[in-house]
Amino acid sequence: MSTSAILWSALLIAGPAEDGPSAEAEGELSVGLGGASADGDAEASGKKKEKKTKKDKASKAKDRGDQKWIRRWAPERNMGELGIFGGVMLPHPRLELFEPSFDLPDQGFKPLRRYAPEGGARVGYYPLRVLGLEAEGAVLPTKTDDGQSVLMWGVRGQLVAQLPFWSVTPFALAGVSGLGVSSDRAAVGNDVDLGFHYGVGLKVFFNRWVGMRLDLRDNLTARRGVGESVIHSPEALLGLMITLGRKRSEPVQGPLDTDGDGILDPDDECVDVPGVPEYNGCPVPDTDGDGILDPDDECVDVPGVAEYKGCPIPDTDGDGILDPDDECIEQPETDNGYKDADGCPDEVPKEVKTFTGVIEGIFFDTGKATIKKASEPKLDKALGVLKDHPDIRIEISGHTDDRGKDDFNMKLSQDRADAVKSYFTERGIDASRIETRGAGKTEPVESNRTKQGRAKNRRIEFKLLTKTSK
Repeated sequence: MSTSAILWSALLIAGPAEDGPSAEAEGELSVGLGGASADGDAEASGKKKEKKTKKDKASKAKDRGDQKWIRRWAPERNMGELGIFGGVMLPHPRLELFEPSFDLPDQGFKPLRRYAPEGGARVGYYPLRVLGLEAEGAVLPTKTDDGQSVLMWGVRGQLVAQLPFWSVTPFALAGVSGLGVSSDRAAVGNDVDLGFHYGVGLKVFFNRWVGMRLDLRDNLTARRGVGESVIHSPEALLGLMITLGRKRSEPVQGPLDTDGDGILDPDDECVDVPGVPEYNGCPVPDTDGDGILDPDDECVDVPGVAEYKGCPIPDTDGDGILDPDDECIEQPETDNGYKDADGCPDEVPKEVKTFTGVIEGIFFDTGKATIKKASEPKLDKALGVLKDHPDIRIEISGHTDDRGKDDFNMKLSQDRADAVKSYFTERGIDASRIETRGAGKTEPVESNRTKQGRAKNRRIEFKLLTKTSK
């Protein structure tokens, strides 16, 4: 078999490459004793390069389209603007623009027509995106009320402040101006007045070079007459402008990063809030809102503190006293009114128990809250217990028998309890350690049918207050 036949057989068996071009796309293939020609390879390489270039251009065009027009042509620093404009001014009827002459009626003053067409040019420089300086000149051909031609003209300098975030850019301006007239003496002659102007407007940047601008202004100038106030001459202008000095050769390409966190908007699940890649562009979460971020929080769903790695401060023995304040972490506090804040089990000392319940030996004048002197020994002993045990708190309750009106008995019992409290506080016991209550006749311990029972019902009681006392 000849060499040519062998090569043709190999090509038929292998067939075209799966992703490659066909034989026609590769060019003519000459097969001979010398093998395949290189002409087809060179032509195929050229076509691949051409396809790749077209693909790159399409990709760049797509990238330019990723940024919306509203943001694409926002103002930049050190940008210049050249523009022309046209519009209309409404000169005030008392506008003081005339050449005074004592030989003429009203010294030569004549009102101008209410509408004056306007045309002019401006130049501006913006060292900052938000702030720029502008100068402009304008001519306003008009007539006096009696039909004589007058050429008004104006030169202005102004400061412009703008919001430079979009291709549509709102702005405000203020500046000084010179407003003048040029005409025959038979009209108003020649004159120039100094004025002030301010206004607002909108710029629209269509592309890198061209934009449109709308101005709405008010011109303040002197009123006709010595010492009169200023007058207002409104003005509306519409113009075209050319922008100079943009640094970017083309719009920003590629997707936006609205929140500036380095994660592009298509991959950012929190577009308006800076975040981190680990949470797909969202901030590191704090699920329980305790100020400790989830990666450092061992109790993600329960508010805690930093000292316990985001978990709540523990109460190991469950007595309501947190471990840092609990002297007996594994033994619950005995809620009995004695040292209830230390977190340890305890018993009420005997001397404290002596002054709980009914306290006998405290006497009052009949129907009054005046403590009798005979009560002082008992009260002084109770005072000593309160001083020796500064952590205990007590309730003092007053009680009466059933004789007399209910309102009187209730008030009397409260007054007597308050009198005992005053005895203690006047001798150095903190008032916050003592609560008082008047029970009147509502809590008898004996029957009020006998003299002895009524005597026992007229009493003072002390009660230790615990954490759970109401």
